[in-house]
Amino acid sequence: MEEFRRAYARLCAAPQEAVLRRLRERGAAPGRGRLDLAAQSLSLETCGALGRLLPGAAPFTELVLGDCGLSEEGVKLLLHGLCSNSTVKSLDLKGNNLRTVGAEALGKLLQQNRSIRSLNLEWNNLGVWEEGFSFFCQGLGANSILQRLDLRNNQINHQGAGELAMALKQNASLQELDLRWNNIGLLGGRALLNCLHSNKTLKKLELAGNNVPSDILKAVEQAMDHNRDRQTILSETQNRTHILTKEVLSLKDEKTKQFLDLMDTIDRQKEEIARSGRISAARLSQLQEALDEQHSIMNSLKAKLQMTEAALTLSEQKGNNLKEQLSVVKREQTSMAERHSKELQQQKQEAAAREDKLLRDLSAASEKNLLLRNQVDELEKKCKVQQDQLFQVKQDLANTTAELKLRAVQAEERLEMEKKRFKQSLEDIESLRVKEVDHMAQHIETSERSMQDRIQRLEAIRIALEEELSQVKAAALTERGQAEEELIKVRNQARLEEQQRFEHLEEKLRMMTEARDEAQNCYLKQKQMVADAQAKANQLSLQADGLRRRLEELQQDLNSKEEEKVTEVNKVKVELQEQIGHLQAERTAQQGLREKIAALERQLKALSSNHREALLDKEGEISLLLEKLRMRESDISRMREEEAQRASFLQNAIMTYVQGSPLGTQSSRK
Repeated sequence: MEEFRRAYARLCAAPQEAVLRRLRERGAAPGRGRLDLAAQSLSLETCGALGRLLPGAAPFTELVLGDCGLSEEGVKLLLHGLCSNSTVKSLDLKGNNLRTVGAEALGKLLQQNRSIRSLNLEWNNLGVWEEGFSFFCQGLGANSILQRLDLRNNQINHQGAGELAMALKQNASLQELDLRWNNIGLLGGRALLNCLHSNKTLKKLELAGNNVPSDILKAVEQAMDHNRDRQTILSETQNRTHILTKEVLSLKDEKTKQFLDLMDTIDRQKEEIARSGRISAARLSQLQEALDEQHSIMNSLKAKLQMTEAALTLSEQKGNNLKEQLSVVKREQTSMAERHSKELQQQKQEAAAREDKLLRDLSAASEKNLLLRNQVDELEKKCKVQQDQLFQVKQDLANTTAELKLRAVQAEERLEMEKKRFKQSLEDIESLRVKEVDHMAQHIETSERSMQDRIQRLEAIRIALEEELSQVKAAALTERGQAEEELIKVRNQARLEEQQRFEHLEEKLRMMTEARDEAQNCYLKQKQMVADAQAKANQLSLQADGLRRRLEELQQDLNSKEEEKVTEVNKVKVELQEQIGHLQAERTAQQGLREKIAALERQLKALSSNHREALLDKEGEISLLLEKLRMRESDISRMREEEAQRASFLQNAIMTYVQGSPLGTQSSRK
């Protein structure tokens, strides 16, 4: 305000002391407020200076110029300065006896100014000058900012009221109009009443002291009540829409934050999954090696067991032979005893003579029997010893099998733990993705079709890549023994093609991330699957490279052995036999590695099938969420239709009420 005062003093050759005092008092007050120059009889020079200072941003929002005795030129200069002002909200020109020039300047002010919301023109006799008042009404009709207008005691007749009615039909911002103590009359009251059918923003119209009939006043009051109700409804709807927009913006901000957090968590989880995959691969390789060692131990134990079983069968056969011999001897003894008994019965009489001979024979037979019994006892002892040895061998075998089973169970438990951890991480990722889908369900409908097409294309490309990869691997396995150099070229070419295809897929997936947020989720899943496949393919290629290097080393060894063969033939034969044994062992190792490669390929296929099933499940969940979103949108549209129907019902009821009233019947007759 101090700068405004200095500028005023600089622009005026003879500044008015009262104006300077008011500006100084206003400068001492804090903040922007009111500049009161009422009853100061401003000169033309002061009006010109204020008109040059008012354009732009003035240091006050309310300007009071009531009862200042302003001249026509002074009013014109002041209002011209206010045309481009952007801070003055209220203007008071009460009791300045404005005439045609002032009315025209007011009309221009109302057309150009975009900040004044309250205008007080009380006691100015604007209705006397019909031409100037028509310019003022034109400006009022073109204005879209003014909300309050005071035209009390301006001698406005029915013609001026008609001009005001035309302006009010065009105006959509004025809310309060005070026309008390004028000469509007019956015709002017009817004109104003007719304009209220098209004006829905005016909430207060004062017509006291204008010789307007009471029925017109009542009709005007009813129209004002209707407009006030309409304004309250509109304000409520605007407030609700404003609140809803704020909530939508806040939800968008929260969604973006949550999406960024989710992306960070997904990246971290992706790194953790890759790390755990590498660790699990290393553990699986270690477990596979341990299992191979255990298998070799089992094979050796099985060989030992077969040898012991063969020895056992031989011993059992010997025992059976001895048992047969013993049975034959027993049968011979029984037959001899019967024969002797018969001879004794037949030759009782010759017993004395032959008794000695028989006793000798019996003693000899008894000695033989004892010898045979001793032999049988020895054989039984040997059988027991062999059975004990067989039992010991079986017990050792059972212990070794139990240990192997324990180790296998421990390995399986480790595998189950790794699988559980991997499943837990997948479940965590799934839960996070479900939450993110719940927050982003509003944006899925627009991008669903394009995303499905792109996902199908990517799935077809991925299937083609998998088929090509499987074909390349099959060709490599079949042609490895035929041409190693051609296999290396084919693998290098396949790697280059796979890298190009993977780069192409990554570019497409980046475009999908830029297109939509949901596309990025699908891209991350596909990228993870491709990365797993690439890692496994790289592992297989590394194993194949290791085998190739091993074969090259063996070839070098063979070449060196062939060179030594020329010099030392006898030594080379022995070395060749050893080399043949080593080569056979390497061949068995290669076969084992091939079996491992086949097992890894089966695991890769199983994982790809699992990922496909998971992708299908997620698509089903997305479709369910989209159906829920459509149902909610249908509910919202139904609620909107119900609100529109209620508004139309309310409007129809008001129209029927207005038509049913005496005012409505009179207007219909007219």
